[in-house]
Amino acid sequence: MTRRHGIVIALLLGAAALGWAASAHEFSLESLMNAFVKVEQREAHLVIRLPLHVTHTVRFPVKGVQIDLANSGPTIQRALDALGKDIVLYEDGRPLTPSSAIGRLSLPSDRSFERYETATKHVAESPAPDTGIYVDQGYLDAHFIYAIASPASRFSIRTRVAPELKDYLKLAIRYLPLGEEGRPMVITSRSGRVHLNPTWYQAAWGFVALGFEHILSGIDHLLFLFCLIIPLLRLRQVIAIVSAFTVAHSFTLIGSAYGLAPSGSWFPPFVETAIAASIVYMALENILGADLRRRWLITGLFGLVHGFGFSYGLQQNLQFAGRHLVVSLLSFNIGIELGQIAVLAAMLPVLALLRRYVMSGLVGMIILSALVAHTGWHWMTERADVLWKTEWPQLDATGLMTLARWIAGLLIAGAAVRLISRRAAAFFSRKPVPGHTS
Repeated sequence: MTRRHGIVIALLLGAAALGWAASAHEFSLESLMNAFVKVEQREAHLVIRLPLHVTHTVRFPVKGVQIDLANSGPTIQRALDALGKDIVLYEDGRPLTPSSAIGRLSLPSDRSFERYETATKHVAESPAPDTGIYVDQGYLDAHFIYAIASPASRFSIRTRVAPELKDYLKLAIRYLPLGEEGRPMVITSRSGRVHLNPTWYQAAWGFVALGFEHILSGIDHLLFLFCLIIPLLRLRQVIAIVSAFTVAHSFTLIGSAYGLAPSGSWFPPFVETAIAASIVYMALENILGADLRRRWLITGLFGLVHGFGFSYGLQQNLQFAGRHLVVSLLSFNIGIELGQIAVLAAMLPVLALLRRYVMSGLVGMIILSALVAHTGWHWMTERADVLWKTEWPQLDATGLMTLARWIAGLLIAGAAVRLISRRAAAFFSRKPVPGHTS
């Protein structure tokens, strides 16, 4: 009887979880605010569309199941006041106060927010008296105007609309600076204040921090690094190996950022599977006997694969680079390297203590590598199952051209990895000249 009750409870919890997941998925698809931020000579304009189901703190008058449009004017004004406080536009770090604000309610089928011009025109018009908008099924459209000092100022924005929804409520912004090409970005209430046109040093600092956080949160990359250094006993060996890994992943990371990586739904699971396979291979090589003289080559080849993995954490954040794409790419890579250095600084002393007092000699290296291989094998089989179910592309002329470019690029990267690794190894193996203090 206890077992039967347990099965029933588990089924009920599973059904509830599936229902919650389905509703959460549906809710996240609907919870999107669309906005334009346009900068002119003396004014900045924020035109925004907010789903009505998000404005739960403001209740519109109703007639039956529809909103009473004729008597909704005061409620729209209260909603505009709240929205003007929840979404703040900054000029050079100073919060701006709207000089004017207008708004209206719109049908869910309205498509005027596809362009800035049609959106502003639509907000300025009143809905037809016979328009039927059901409760929580339309939009609140608003147009805020701000007085600014100069169109060359540094602008930023922050949203605090329904912060309890966290990342489920997104704000899609199309930033339209004066005399420049527009740039899209997506933020949430958890993004904080986001720069719309950052300076190079603002972009650089943000992407250094992003790269540092990315490597620390990438457990598979960290496990690969750990597997690399298990058999290494000298600092110059570590420097040479890590240099090869750095050059290799930098090559594919930058190439991916410029859209040179293979496209298609098959490629991300392929990369994830290859990363797991690299961990298994390195662990098995440690167990069977690693040839440290050629480890830099194997490390470089796998570093190319890991670079594609790093690029996924970068691509979704390039929207915050503004006009400083190259600076942001280099800064992201610097952040990754700083993260690697921090991890190695923690790993090497711990590994030295383990190999000296707990698992010394060849047996200790085999045990550590076996544990790593076990974890990597599970990751590899799980990811390979996803890859197996993904449709692979047909190799046409375009695919062959892309493949040829990458083969040529990999050869160049391999030559660079070999050169830098040998130079690094030679530098750290030099013995100081007696009596020479420089």
